Amino acid sequence: MARQFSLPEIIPPVELLAPAADAAGRTSGYVNLGKADKAYIVCHVNQGNAATVQLTPLQAQDTSGTGSKAIGATQVWSDLNESAGDLLTKQTNVANYMTDAGLHGKVVVFEISPQDCMDVANGFHTIAIETGASNAANITEAMIYVLHRYQQAQPPSILS
Repeated sequence: MARQFSLPEIIPPVELLAPAADAAGRTSGYVNLGKADKAYIVCHVNQGNAATVQLTPLQAQDTSGTGSKAIGATQVWSDLNESAGDLLTKQTNVANYMTDAGLHGKVVVFEISPQDCMDVANGFHTIAIETGASNAANITEAMIYVLHRYQQAQPPSILS
């Protein structure tokens, strides 16, 4: 019998960045982690040009981005060549991550434990992802998966 786990019910995915060319860099909207135990920001880079891409989770005090600043160091995993396999490699804990310049599809995962890497004591409970300037041939996208503290039939929205 399969393990009783349902991604949409337990850690529903929410889009942070729709797939788009990323020459100038961009910042997603902020989502609320106030009732979250943990969140995973999953970034995908379709590398069409040999230019690195910096990925930086940002924290703020509300979904408008008030007081936005980088998070503290957190766990990061990456697969910098998806065509060679699906193994994610744990990296040194960091507040942001720079991909290499190899022309491969890439996945980078940030594990966000708000109490460990966000300034929750000062009201920072929302998070976004920012991409650095790169090249128009590099396509980036990001999703967030949120594990709420308490399982419910319908988890609270993270968009407000």
